[in-house]
Amino acid sequence: MTHTMANLIVIGGGLAGCEAAWQAAEQGLSVDLYEMRPGLSTGAHETDLLAELVCSNSLGSTLEDRASGMLKMELHRLGCHLLECAERAAVPAGAALAVDRSLFSNLVTQGILGHPRIQLIRREVETIPEGLCIVASGPLTSPALADDIAEMAGQENLSFFDAIAPIVLRESIDMGIAFRASRYQQDSRDPGDYINCPLDRDQYGAFVRELRAAERIPMRAFEQAIVSGVRAGRFFEGCLPVEILADRGEEALAFGPMRPVGLVDPRTGRRAHAVVQLRQDNVADTLYNMVGFQTNLKYQEQKRIFRLIPGLQNCEFARFGQMHRNTFIASPELLLPSLQMASRPALLFAGQITGVEGYLGNIATGLLAGVNAVRIFHGAHPMVLPRTTMIGALCHYVTHAPLKDFQPMKANYGILQPLEGATRQVKRKRARAYADRSLAELELQLAATAA
Repeated sequence: MTHTMANLIVIGGGLAGCEAAWQAAEQGLSVDLYEMRPGLSTGAHETDLLAELVCSNSLGSTLEDRASGMLKMELHRLGCHLLECAERAAVPAGAALAVDRSLFSNLVTQGILGHPRIQLIRREVETIPEGLCIVASGPLTSPALADDIAEMAGQENLSFFDAIAPIVLRESIDMGIAFRASRYQQDSRDPGDYINCPLDRDQYGAFVRELRAAERIPMRAFEQAIVSGVRAGRFFEGCLPVEILADRGEEALAFGPMRPVGLVDPRTGRRAHAVVQLRQDNVADTLYNMVGFQTNLKYQEQKRIFRLIPGLQNCEFARFGQMHRNTFIASPELLLPSLQMASRPALLFAGQITGVEGYLGNIATGLLAGVNAVRIFHGAHPMVLPRTTMIGALCHYVTHAPLKDFQPMKANYGILQPLEGATRQVKRKRARAYADRSLAELELQLAATAA
């Protein structure tokens, strides 16, 4: 790379990279933010906007007694810029935060472009530069940079396959069959934030049989690329293609993305055997995402199979589902909980390349990396958040998990330090206690850091 006068280089204009650059710039550093798109495509992105959401448009629950709600609470306290953009771009999604993808990415892009201390450079970075740097190049890191990371680290990259779900036009959904409702909603006057397509037992069985037999897309060249001798080939258990899940058993979908619990079909007054949910994907309310229906079926097969779902028999697709390769580093052997590389403290990693999964987790690691880059620049000790916070627990997990079978991890209560006392036995009280403890210890951490 050529010489730069910036205090900090951030590689990657996704969620983590944008949050990292924004945090560092707000705290006084001059930042060069590199994004290779649109000059070099990833095979999964569709626009040249920063922080483009490739998969779902949901950032998870807003309830503080849920893991993602607890993480949002922490991000609010830490002054997260992308969470603010997400809330400005919100669309109805019950107790979840879902966004209009285009509006969200535009808000982030405008924030980055309008910041006086951030320079956006549209160019691929092939080698990691010297000096203070954050690598947030994401799961679709270019082969040249991936090879440089592997050579520098002396470690092989790991990779897995991820998939995205189709999006359909709202006007093509048959609302004579489908119905609006949110799970367990109490007020019958509330139309609900989701569109639900019910299937009886016979319809479900026929759908599963056709899904299992459907033709799938062969892996593309970039999917099959060998990076440092390791061929991509594993699925991420947290985001399985719907056809792979169907292969695991006749009722796997009915107990997974098609579970009908908490939903009553108004035509019958009963719960269906299975339900396909669709979530609003844009502010204009014209696009709906098929929740949990990540897929790698051929496009014509997606049309044929998904039109077997009652209510979607005439649906039109704004985007088909697809699969792509995700790459992440061997963080347990390479990184510290501060997200610094153990052998090179001025180099930090953030986002999905570290093995953190989920939009909020990516944003959170970007925030921490940006804050720590500022601290490193000023000669202060980097901040390590306690494992009683969700951010701290995520960073601890990806830097301490056994490397064998290491897979990405998203926010969940299982990675937190256990609570003491009776609250361990009551699920919702336990969750509330986790959130209260997190906020209290986060305040202590911030006070100690500021002192």
